[in-house]
Amino acid sequence: MEKKTYPLLYYKLNDNAVLGILVGTEYEVVDKDLRNVKALLSEYLAKQYKKYDEYPYTEIVMPKLKVFQVNVRPAYKNDNGLFPINTALKVPVVAVYGEHENGHFECHLPLFNRNFYYYDAKQFASLVTHFSTNLLNNLAPEELYRHMQFPKPQLDYIHLKVNENRDFNWEEGYERTYPALKKVADPYPPTKAVRRKISAFPEAAWELENKVEEVVDILVNVGSSLLVVGAHGVGKSSVLKQAIKKIVTRNRKQRLGFTFWQMMPQRITATAKYLGEWQQTCEEMVDDLAAANGVLWVMDFIRLLQIGGGGPEDSVAAFLASFINKGKIQIVGEVTPREYESLRRLLPGFADNFQVIKIEELPEKKIHTIMDKFSEYCGKNLKINVSKDAVELSYRLLLRYFPYERFPGKAVKFLAKAVSEAQINQSNKICRPEVLNNFIQQTGMPELFLRDDILLDHKDPERYFNKQIMGQKAVISHLCTTVKVFKAGLNNPHKPITTMLFSGPTGVGKTASAKALANYFFGKGQKRSPLIRIDMSEFQHPGMLSRFIGAGNEVGKLVQEIRERPFSVLLLDEVEKADPSIFDALLTVLDEGVLVDNFGRTTNFRNTIIIMTSNLGATNQRSIGFGGEDAPKYDSAIRDFFRPEFINRIDHVVVFNSLNSSDIKKITEKELEELKQREGFEKRGLKLEFTPAVAAHLSKVGFDVRYGARPLQRAMEMEVVSPLAKWLLEHPTLNNCTLKVDFSGGALKIVRK
Repeated sequence: MEKKTYPLLYYKLNDNAVLGILVGTEYEVVDKDLRNVKALLSEYLAKQYKKYDEYPYTEIVMPKLKVFQVNVRPAYKNDNGLFPINTALKVPVVAVYGEHENGHFECHLPLFNRNFYYYDAKQFASLVTHFSTNLLNNLAPEELYRHMQFPKPQLDYIHLKVNENRDFNWEEGYERTYPALKKVADPYPPTKAVRRKISAFPEAAWELENKVEEVVDILVNVGSSLLVVGAHGVGKSSVLKQAIKKIVTRNRKQRLGFTFWQMMPQRITATAKYLGEWQQTCEEMVDDLAAANGVLWVMDFIRLLQIGGGGPEDSVAAFLASFINKGKIQIVGEVTPREYESLRRLLPGFADNFQVIKIEELPEKKIHTIMDKFSEYCGKNLKINVSKDAVELSYRLLLRYFPYERFPGKAVKFLAKAVSEAQINQSNKICRPEVLNNFIQQTGMPELFLRDDILLDHKDPERYFNKQIMGQKAVISHLCTTVKVFKAGLNNPHKPITTMLFSGPTGVGKTASAKALANYFFGKGQKRSPLIRIDMSEFQHPGMLSRFIGAGNEVGKLVQEIRERPFSVLLLDEVEKADPSIFDALLTVLDEGVLVDNFGRTTNFRNTIIIMTSNLGATNQRSIGFGGEDAPKYDSAIRDFFRPEFINRIDHVVVFNSLNSSDIKKITEKELEELKQREGFEKRGLKLEFTPAVAAHLSKVGFDVRYGARPLQRAMEMEVVSPLAKWLLEHPTLNNCTLKVDFSGGALKIVRK
C-alpha cells in the first residue's frame, strides 16, 4: 500500500469561502471550509483514477511554500501600442517547490498553472523572479490588481492511500486470502446475515454527523491513524461504525480500494507459543493489511499496552509504533479520556502517531431527540411501540441511578434491553410498567425507590429491619436513615450511596445487618445475591494488593465483583486484618466512588453501599448484659488503629451492642421460622410446629459468651436439622401433614399431628 501526497494551496477568502488549488493539476474548488475543499478534491482524484486507471503524477517529496514580491511596471495595451504607468508595483507570486527523489528540483506557480525544473537550489529565487516577471508583464493592470487582492496563502496536503498492485491481473479463480490478517481480525462491516445475528438495532450516529465527517476526512483524505476520545456512552463506537459504513458505500461507487478489519488485541498473542512468535504475527499482519489496503479497527484499544511483554515499553503497542509512524499500517480505536491520559503517560511515542477526535456528552435536548428517534425506529422496523411516558421515565431513572455513564449510550442500551424483553414476551408495546420492571431486573431496587409517586411509610423500614435484626435499636436507626436519605434523593451522587463501619463483638449481627440492608435495597430483581462479601483476612500481606484491586492484566477480586454486580452491598469483613496498603487503595473508593487502574480503566462504586466490619475494641469478656455503654471503647480503638484520613471518609461508625438473653431467644425463633421454609419440607408438603422448649434449648446451647449468637447455626444443624432428617428418612411415605417438634428428656421429639 503506497501513499501519494498532493500539495494543496488554499486561500481563506472570507468566513464562509475557501479557495483550494491542487498544485500540479488543473483542479481548483471553492467551498465553505478547508475540510470540504479537501473532500471534494479527493473525490476528483478518485474519479480521475476510475476514468483513466491512474492518478495525476506527483514527484515532489516534501513540498514547501514561499511568496515572492516581484517588481512589475504594468502597461495598458491597445491597437496603438503599449502605455506603461509611471510607478512599479510589487505583486506577490506564490511558489510551491521541492526536491524530487532523483535529485533535481521542481517549482509550481499555481496561480499561473505553470511549472519549471531546476538543478541547483541556489538558482531557485532568480528563476522564480525571471519566470514570474515574464508572466506578469503580459497581464493588464486590472489582472495584476486581482492578483494583489488574494489573502495570505497557506499550504496543506491531501494524502491518498494507493494500492499499486490492486489491479494486477491475477490468474482466473485466484483470490487473496490474507492468512495472517484473518488469523487475528475479521472483515468489517460483517455480512448482513452476521449483522442480523448480532443486533436488530440501528448503528446510527444521530446528532453526531459532524464527527462522522471528521473521521471520514482523516481516514480517507489524510490517511492517518485515529483515536476517538470520549467517556463511556457518548457515541464513539457509533461514530466509527457510521464513518466506516460511509466509506464502504463510497468505496463501491468510486473504487477507493479501502478494506476494514476489526480486531481484539488478545488475538495477537493468544496462539504464541515461543519467543518472538507474536512479533512475527504482527509483521505478517502489517504485510497483509498493506496488500488489502486495510484499516485496522482495534477494540479495547488500551489492551495493546498490556499484552506482549512485561510492560508498555515492550508491548504490542510499542512494537507497532514504528509501523504506524512510517505509514505502513493505519489503525483506528476508541478510548476514554482517562485511558488516553494513561496512553500518553505510559507510551507517549505511540500516542503521538494518532490524530484525535474528542466527543463530549450531548446536551439534554439532543439526547431526547436521539431517544425519540430510537423509539421511532423500533415502531417502524420492529413493530414495538415505545410510549412517550416510557422514554421520559427511562431518561429520569438513568439520569439519577447511572450518573457515571453518559447519554445517549446508556439510554439506547437500556431501551434496547426493554425492546428485546418485549420481543421475548411477544408484546408490541413498552409503557411505564415495562420500563420499571426492566429497571428492577437490572438493579434489584424496589419500586419504592424508582417511583416518586410512592411515598415512604417511615415505619415500614423499621418494621422490616426489626424482623431481621435483634437487639440493635441504634443500628436499625442508622439503616432506616440510609433508606430515607436515598429515597429523598439526597445522597451524594459522586460517592457510594453510603459507607459504614460496623464495630462490636463477634456474633452480634453485623453480617446479618449487612445482608438485611442488601435485600432491602437491591434484592427485588437480581438473580445473584446483592451482598458481596470479601474476607479481608485473606489480604494481610502487601503482595496481596494486586489480588484485591488488580495489577496489569490481572483483575482483582474487588474489581471483578463490582463490575459484575454494580448495584450491591459490599461487605468488607474484618477490615482491620488487611494490610495498610489496602486502606490506601480504598481511600479513593470511599471518597469518590471510583477506582482507576494504571491503564485508566474505571470501576464505579457509586451504586454500592460499602460496609466494613471490625472487632477492634472487643475483649473476651462476657457478652450478655453489656450494651451501649461500650460504644466509647470501640470508637477509641477504631481511631487508634486507622489513620484520620481513612476515618474521615467513612459516613457512619455504627457500634453494635452485646446481646442479652431476650435477644438470643428472638434470634432463635427467627432461625426456626426460616428453617420451616427449606426445600425438603416444602416438597413433601410438611409443616412444622416448634414448641417453646425447642427455642429455649437452642438459646442455651447455641450461645457462647465469647462468640455471641454465631454458634447458633451449628447448634441448630446438630440439635434440630440432623434429627429431623433422620426421622424423615425413616418415614419416606409421610407427606402433606403437620409435624410437632418438641424437646424433652434431653432429646428432640417429633410427632405427627
